[in-house]
Amino acid sequence: MIRPYILAETNWQSLKDSKFELAILPWGATEAHNYHLPYATDVYESDALAAESARLAWENGSKVIVLPSIPFGVNTGQPDIYLDINLNPSTQLALLKDVVEVLNRQGIKKLMIFNSHGGNNFKPLVRELGLKFPEMFICFSNWFQSMDRSKYFDNVGDHADEMETSLILYLKPELVLPKTQWGTGAAKSFRIKSFKEGWVWAERKWSQISEDTGVGNPMHATKEKGERFFRDVTRKIGDFIIELCEADLKDLYE
Repeated sequence: MIRPYILAETNWQSLKDSKFELAILPWGATEAHNYHLPYATDVYESDALAAESARLAWENGSKVIVLPSIPFGVNTGQPDIYLDINLNPSTQLALLKDVVEVLNRQGIKKLMIFNSHGGNNFKPLVRELGLKFPEMFICFSNWFQSMDRSKYFDNVGDHADEMETSLILYLKPELVLPKTQWGTGAAKSFRIKSFKEGWVWAERKWSQISEDTGVGNPMHATKEKGERFFRDVTRKIGDFIIELCEADLKDLYE
C-alpha cells in the first residue's frame, strides 16, 4: 500500500495538487555497528522511526511529507574502519542547502532533520542556513535522546549497544547475526578527567577505543524491548510533528 506521506512511495498524480506544511529529512550513516548489526543500522532506524512518527501525525490530519533518507553521515573519526563512509560537515551543508532551497522555493517553510547518527552535528548548519533562508524554520531532532533510555534498557551505551540491537531485532531481525557472534561493546574513555566531565571535547579515534566498533554492552537486547522503545519514541515524535505542523511561525514564543 502506498503511504501518501512518504515521498519515495507517492506519485505525481497524488502530489500535483498537494500542499505540505512540514518536510522531514531522515539522516543516517553507513558504518560498522559491532560485529552483529548491519552497516545501515542508522538508516534503517531513521527510515522506520520517521515513517511511523509521520503516520501518526498524518492520521491526525497533519500535512507532513517524509523525504528519502540521506545514508551517509560524519565519520571523520573512523577513517581506518573498512567502508565506513564519511560525509564531511561542509558536504552536509552543501547538500542540505540544496534541499532547503527547493523547499523554500516551493512553499514548504518548515523542515525537520530527523537525525539518526551521533556523529552528525546539525546545529552550525541550521544556524547558517537559517540566516540564508530567513523564511524557513529548520530544526533537527535526535530521536535517541528523546526518551530516558535507562527506563527501557539495562545497559546504556552510544553505539550498537543494547538499545540499537533491540531496535534492529525488532525492525530487521533477519540482518542480526546470532548472539554467539556479538561483541561485548567494551570501550575505552579519555584518561584526561576534563574530557570525561564533558566540558572539553575531542573526537574519539574509534579503532583505538573499541575492538568490535561497539560502545555499550548489547547482551541483554531483545526484540520486545526494541518494540516498546520504538512505540514510545514514535508517539512522542508524532505528537511533536502535529504541534510543529500547527505552529504559527510568527508566533512561536511565549
